[in-house]
Amino acid sequence: MKSPYVSELQPNQVITAMFLVQHKDIRQKKTGEPYLSLVLGDRTGDIDAKMWDNVSEVMDTFERDDFLKIRGLLQVYQNRLQLTVHRLQKQSEHEIDVTDYFPASARQPDEMFTELLNIIGTIRNPYLNALLRGLMEDPDIARRYRMAPAAKSIHHAYLGGLIEHVLSLCGLARLVASHYRDVDMDLLLTGVILHDIGKIYELSYDRSFSYSNDGQLLGHIIIALRLLDDKTRAIPGFPVKLRTLLEHMVISHHGELEFGSPKVPVFPEALLLHHLDNLDSKFETMRAFLAKDRFVDGCWTGYSSSLERSVLKKEKYMGDEPCEPPPLEIAAVAAHAAPAPSSEPVPVHPAAPSPSQKTNAPAGRSMSIFGEKLAGALIKES
Repeated sequence: MKSPYVSELQPNQVITAMFLVQHKDIRQKKTGEPYLSLVLGDRTGDIDAKMWDNVSEVMDTFERDDFLKIRGLLQVYQNRLQLTVHRLQKQSEHEIDVTDYFPASARQPDEMFTELLNIIGTIRNPYLNALLRGLMEDPDIARRYRMAPAAKSIHHAYLGGLIEHVLSLCGLARLVASHYRDVDMDLLLTGVILHDIGKIYELSYDRSFSYSNDGQLLGHIIIALRLLDDKTRAIPGFPVKLRTLLEHMVISHHGELEFGSPKVPVFPEALLLHHLDNLDSKFETMRAFLAKDRFVDGCWTGYSSSLERSVLKKEKYMGDEPCEPPPLEIAAVAAHAAPAPSSEPVPVHPAAPSPSQKTNAPAGRSMSIFGEKLAGALIKES
């Protein structure tokens, strides 16, 4: 068995361990020499790593998705655990157990698939029932549906994550449908089961999680429509308007045009699907972010770019220790602005003009409107 796992790592230790290379980037120091920026992982998580010395000797000996034996020093940098690599060596697959390197659901895939089939069995609409059974009786679809992650990195990003996410949504759908009148439960459950089915072909998970060629070219919504078209055509007399409702639920489940949906939800079951999907994915993202935030002092996490906020560590907040508020997230907000043309900081002085006036930026550089407003806000606070 692999040891140590990422979840067992502690700062200020020198370790020797095996990892899967999830990301590899060769960068340059200010001196022009190369250094390695890596993301290393196993089934319990991932860790940032840097190799500063003797990089030219090893940088061409391995690639992303290879397994490495690494010796290095663990430290906390910018509220995250980081590994400074001293030595590394590529390992062949026969030296490792691949199951040690892929994050997976705590639940068994076959158990979850049986639960899904039982839910499909409760759907009384004969056409919807036949559609779902036709999909899940397809050996390739059934195998992939058991194992696929729900996302590459944001939520339920582990083997079995898709079906776990769908089962969670089925439970939420039943609760919500019992609260509101006139919800078509069969239609809502079918939309839940179908909405992300395209991800079984969009995502690749042979080594690390990435996008397949079809995923890059089409995306999971288009792939889902193809599957839906194939299976409904195989069912005699499948109502055209019912198929259109299902297609709308698939293409509108992101909820907003800017989030990748060609249409916004325009009937109740489609609206419920979007909000339940958003709730479950956001909750899992927050839960996972809190679980990973092991090395940040205080009762607030670092900034999450996917959630666009810091998250309160409720147990620490409710304890007796003082709880400082999170730092102002100006840096996180500024990250969305266009980057400056060079790495030199733009000085901000109390005597600088207000945002309504022309900014006195260094020669050859002008501030963006966002930069002017941010500078003005900082001046007022100083």
